Amino acid sequence: MKNIFTLVLISVFSLGLYAQDNSAKIEFESETIDYGTIEKGSDGVRVFKFKNTGDAPLVVSAVKSTCGCTVPKKPTAPILPGESGEIEVKYDTKRVNPIRKTITVTSNAKRPTVALKIKGTVIDSGTASIIENKDKSILEQ
Repeated sequence: MKNIFTLVLISVFSLGLYAQDNSAKIEFESETIDYGTIEKGSDGVRVFKFKNTGDAPLVVSAVKSTCGCTVPKKPTAPILPGESGEIEVKYDTKRVNPIRKTITVTSNAKRPTVALKIKGTVIDSGTASIIENKDKSILEQ
């Protein structure tokens, strides 16, 4: 009787572990987007593409940026197993500076928090040409 009880307990425990394995998994094509060098006022929209490689629907509950110059947009509907989704990020390219921002994605995935990164440099082409001409004139002297 003791052996039967032990066998039943082990079976129930094993089934419980198997059931817990059914979870959503988020896999991004890339966790970093490099804008490169872009001009002031150019299009600052980029897209992080991902896929739910798990066995349960993926729900993205929050997508937050480190500052107000970067506005992320999360998916509104659950992403079913095997399906793909996107997180759109819009950077304010009116700011002439290097870009180094983090977007934090929170979901019900096995890895519940993912830090995405954007990087690059926004330049003012008018200012860049003035500096370049000034540098040339200094070198010619």
